[in-house]
Amino acid sequence: MHHRFDDPEKWAARWNDPDRDAWQRPREVVGLLDIEPGMTVADLGTGTGYFLPHLSEAVGASGRVLALDVSKEMIDYIGSAPATSGLHKVEGRVVASDDPGLADGSVDRILVVNTWHHIADRVPYTRRLARALAPGGAVVIVDFTLDAPEGPPQAMRLAPEQVMRELEAGGLRPELLKESLPRHYVVAGRGN
Repeated sequence: MHHRFDDPEKWAARWNDPDRDAWQRPREVVGLLDIEPGMTVADLGTGTGYFLPHLSEAVGASGRVLALDVSKEMIDYIGSAPATSGLHKVEGRVVASDDPGLADGSVDRILVVNTWHHIADRVPYTRRLARALAPGGAVVIVDFTLDAPEGPPQAMRLAPEQVMRELEAGGLRPELLKESLPRHYVVAGRGN
């Protein structure tokens, strides 16, 4: 299930295109995270850093954003790209495909956009995410609907009900969030 995204410049032209705002609705997505200033938020599968400016603004001057990706090229890119290199609260980290590399109780929110379908063993992965959550924390998964006009191949797409079952099996309390995204659903998994 792991795909290689080795050419950040190529992907940035698509993933960071301002036209994406119309269908990805980053402000709405970040609003669903219910972030308070001072929180630590992880952007898991950060890619070219599309959500980083929005998350950085939400956590405020005293917060922190962890940009996590399996691709060293992507992490290097967000450290040098004009839109993300000046974000002083952002820390880029290369992580393993089977481990987000987060310490227990270290993050308040984990955002996973257009990435959940790439994770191979999602229930054990969810357990790692659940352990990483601080009290009151949540994992928020935003992924393509089954009938979205673009996204991963149909065989890789996941129904929100499947994502909810995976989060529950991994120890989180799942909830399908109400949203107005035309191509995505949003599922939250809350810690205990």
